[in-house]
Amino acid sequence: MRHLLLLFSVTFVNICNASVSPDNRQTEIQAPEGYALVWQEEFNGTASLPDTAKWWYETGNHGWGNHEIQNYIAGFAGNDTCALVSDGTLQIIAKKKGDEVLSSRINTKESWTYGYFEARLKLPAGKGTWPAFWMMPRDGKTWPGDGEIDIMEEVGYDPNVVLSTIHCEAYNHRKNTQKSGNKLIPTAQSEFHIYAVEWTEDFIKGYVDGECYFTFENDKTGNKDTWPFNKPFYLKLNLAWGGDWGGAKGIDETALPAIYEIDYVRVYQKK
Repeated sequence: MRHLLLLFSVTFVNICNASVSPDNRQTEIQAPEGYALVWQEEFNGTASLPDTAKWWYETGNHGWGNHEIQNYIAGFAGNDTCALVSDGTLQIIAKKKGDEVLSSRINTKESWTYGYFEARLKLPAGKGTWPAFWMMPRDGKTWPGDGEIDIMEEVGYDPNVVLSTIHCEAYNHRKNTQKSGNKLIPTAQSEFHIYAVEWTEDFIKGYVDGECYFTFENDKTGNKDTWPFNKPFYLKLNLAWGGDWGGAKGIDETALPAIYEIDYVRVYQKK
């Protein structure tokens, strides 16, 4: 992370209709009024891998429910590194190794109920890439019944179109009922942008560069099928390759190695 952040409550500068110039790397979107920083990962450490006091890996090549092609490794395998902390950022790298594609998928050890969650990201390019910044329930046992919050997803065959989505029993992609918003960010693959979600007991809102482009409201029926979002969720970062969505229009292995770059991840909660 290339900026120093102090722990203090700030006023949200752009609620639903303004954005920050992507060329101004010193300008940062601020959390909504009344929130304070409670957790952060700035990737400023000297270690070459993510801090295992903050993150844990999911590993394997079993398709992850979406017929994905990549084999997720715990940071490195032999001489191949797929989660590299360097020069103030984390790079999640998908690369060809023999007959397989290696990548990484990391998760926060901490979890939170409600808050404002953001990351500053630069997305990879190439047909087959599928980067994500998302949340899953800490004690989840069933999908989609226990819920999923996708803060940012994008697939390489539809470059620079980012999405924020929720999944639950009533609304999910298997039924084609998922609730989602999308936005074209022309420089998402070439410049850093700030992706965030505000999650309260009343709503979930998706943001990019301070602009709200997705809102899902709690129907207040007390029905878990429509609102399972009332328990701790943890954060996830990964770069998938291929799969039902990422590979829906084929893959282009000339895009490898593909790099998904994360400048920082921050969590705010109401005071």
